[in-house]
Amino acid sequence: MKKIYLSMLLLLCYGFAWSQTERKIEVETKVETTAEVTIKGKRVPYKATAGTQPVWDEKGEPIASLFYTYYERTDVSDKAKRPLVISFNGGPGSASIWMHLAYTGPVILNIDDEGYPVQPYGTKSNPHSILDVADIVYVDPVNTGYSRMIKEDTPKATFFGINADIKYLADWVNTFVTRANRWASPKYLIGESYGTTRVAGLVSQLQNAHWMYFNGVILVSPTDMGIEREGPVKMANYWPYYAATAWYHKALPADLQSKDLDELLGIVEPFAINEVLPAMTKGGMLSDTERDAIATKMAYYSGLSKEAILQYNLMVPTSFFWKELLRERDGMTVGRLDSRYKGFDRMEGGDRYDFDPALTSWNHAFAPAFQIYAKNTLKFNTDLTYNLFGPVHPWDRSNETTGYDLGTAMRQNPYLHLMVQSGYYDGGTDYFNAKYSTWHIDPNGKMKDRIDFKGYRSGHMMYLRAEDLATSNEDIRQFIQKSAVAPDQPAKY
Repeated sequence: MKKIYLSMLLLLCYGFAWSQTERKIEVETKVETTAEVTIKGKRVPYKATAGTQPVWDEKGEPIASLFYTYYERTDVSDKAKRPLVISFNGGPGSASIWMHLAYTGPVILNIDDEGYPVQPYGTKSNPHSILDVADIVYVDPVNTGYSRMIKEDTPKATFFGINADIKYLADWVNTFVTRANRWASPKYLIGESYGTTRVAGLVSQLQNAHWMYFNGVILVSPTDMGIEREGPVKMANYWPYYAATAWYHKALPADLQSKDLDELLGIVEPFAINEVLPAMTKGGMLSDTERDAIATKMAYYSGLSKEAILQYNLMVPTSFFWKELLRERDGMTVGRLDSRYKGFDRMEGGDRYDFDPALTSWNHAFAPAFQIYAKNTLKFNTDLTYNLFGPVHPWDRSNETTGYDLGTAMRQNPYLHLMVQSGYYDGGTDYFNAKYSTWHIDPNGKMKDRIDFKGYRSGHMMYLRAEDLATSNEDIRQFIQKSAVAPDQPAKY
């Protein structure tokens, strides 16, 4: 009996160890598949490579392995002229799934035209993908997607921080570009949300530590990137976003509501800079008459009451705005990442919502769709959980200079262009603060011809809305063409 028990115990231990081994990421692996997609009415054949590539320590030993998906158009003979786009999402701690499966890739989510999930979950062809003009690789940083640490005793600070993240990813990108034989190709970095912090730092690190030069950086719904704006500047910059959201929900006075959004924002942006900012800066120096006058005008452009604005000393936080805008009308909240989305809380009272109705809507569309796509289409089989949001905390946010570093990289590299894409209804990384960032990336205005801003009538992931999916991809396509360099054109001013 004891032998049987011992045998069963050994079998159980073996089975447990085997299952744990099977759930560890392989340091290096890849699987290739072929397919085609119709883009702008033309057939585009491509190869998809889903795999893992290691991160090494200073001794050359693998300490982590990153999952990536690489799409190459297969009817192109000269890779030296073929652009390569390297794509990251944000978080920090977010996988590359968002732009991979909803924006630039050849396959996108099965959602409705406004971005709301539909069942059955799954994917469909993307007729607007940029794969017709560029190859694309989507990268999942450590602990996101299927990417994992290999050596558990490796200090987390090696990966989890603004500058640590940039350093190891730059080395990983250098290896990938070398292996893929793409050093001659025009290269672009695209990042969304915290991914903009990442790529702003990466372009500088790759340029100055790896001598890899890029033609363009695309910032989708950018963060502050370390560019100073705290206090009145940041709070005043929110007002155009408040106006856009109120306009969408028909919460403005009739004369403003009758205007087109672009016309409205053309009025509110100067108001924010020329009137709201000085009033916030004066603080207690404002007379009662001045304070009442500016609060009245702020209410006029935001859909909020003058009384609420005065209670916050003019500096209304976004969390209160999301809770307050529709409170009296229908007891609903508006989304942080996309204010077109509405939700409702357990209680209508309070000064902040219980959850973001935009993000919760998106999560249950992306997660099952990628699991289906990875296994059935990419043929990448693993028992690992695909982390939409992985454990990457604590995250070291000290010494962030990525926005300024991007500006320096552009001044050093005359070939380097920048495009910013923002949704007018994004309250997490609002569009007017994104504009502000471009002004201070180029404070003397000498690079205006290399910086583009594009706004869309949607939120943080503007590409979830069908109309903006088409427009935003076309904007990338045009940006790549604009930043193309003629043969033998010297890099000089």
